[in-house]
Amino acid sequence: MHAIQVKRHGAQEVLEYVEVETPRPKSGEALVRLEAIGVNFVDVYHRTGLYRLELPLTPGSEGAGVVEEVGPDVTEVRKGDRVAWAMVVGSYAEYAVVPAWKLVPIPSGVDSRTAAAAMVQGMTAHYLTMSTYPLKKSDTALIHAAAGGIGGLLVQVAKMRGARVFGTVSTEEKAKIAREAGADEVINYKERDFETEVMRLTGGKGVNVVYDSVGKTTFDKSLNCVTRRGLLALFGQSSGPVPPFDPARLAKNGIYLTRPSLGHYAADREELLWRASEIFTWIREGRLKLRIDRDLPLRDASKAHRLLEGRETKGKLILLP
Repeated sequence: MHAIQVKRHGAQEVLEYVEVETPRPKSGEALVRLEAIGVNFVDVYHRTGLYRLELPLTPGSEGAGVVEEVGPDVTEVRKGDRVAWAMVVGSYAEYAVVPAWKLVPIPSGVDSRTAAAAMVQGMTAHYLTMSTYPLKKSDTALIHAAAGGIGGLLVQVAKMRGARVFGTVSTEEKAKIAREAGADEVINYKERDFETEVMRLTGGKGVNVVYDSVGKTTFDKSLNCVTRRGLLALFGQSSGPVPPFDPARLAKNGIYLTRPSLGHYAADREELLWRASEIFTWIREGRLKLRIDRDLPLRDASKAHRLLEGRETKGKLILLP
């Protein structure tokens, strides 16, 4: 089969399109033929070595396709099932072996591209708004990168929960996307200071929660935007890791700080199926709209990473084997 391999950490050019042996499932595993592969920022972290994994590495933490073969003791899926998954590295390939308990059935009416695009970002939006900080109708939320793949979904789910949503973007084109997703206030951070705007729009109170996937360049001001006993959920670091800081800063407003990841909120099959099924239901009902920026051939994974890191995307990138 063909796959993307990383033999050394580095820039996008280390993503090599190679021919490798097709894996075989062991006990509790299934072999899936990929039909669509989601691209996420965590793939960049694996490529660069920010998150260290053993080399050589086939990146990719999300995919959708058809079960080709099951190993011994598998009860969750059967050959021919349409499935999707997240949080298993190795999806930048034509075939992948996945623990069967992590495979989610794709319902009728949802195609493989949509399923692959929904798993990581959809379930991330779900756990952040439903569990990390369960939004209520009276709440206010600041969402960074509100026109991106995860940002746009976060805006939509936050509005479903009844919150007032502030979104940050870098261009007027992205501002339009954020407004279409439902953001009540959109702040172009290249033209206006988002901290100043958030405090002005909230009458100096700040917001109940900040969902921050950017990290280094937004962290300090994000912290300043949180109201009394509010929460800063730092769930990514697209601009780089946050430097060490004095925890005493949290005492100003009794702020809570958390660094969650999807693995913490889909640690067993019951929770995984709950989150995924709600996301797929919302998609089928038209309540949650995915924005797929473009499809690229699997061999062009390096181009996908360049687009993602260059902030040139306005939604999800999909690789097609």
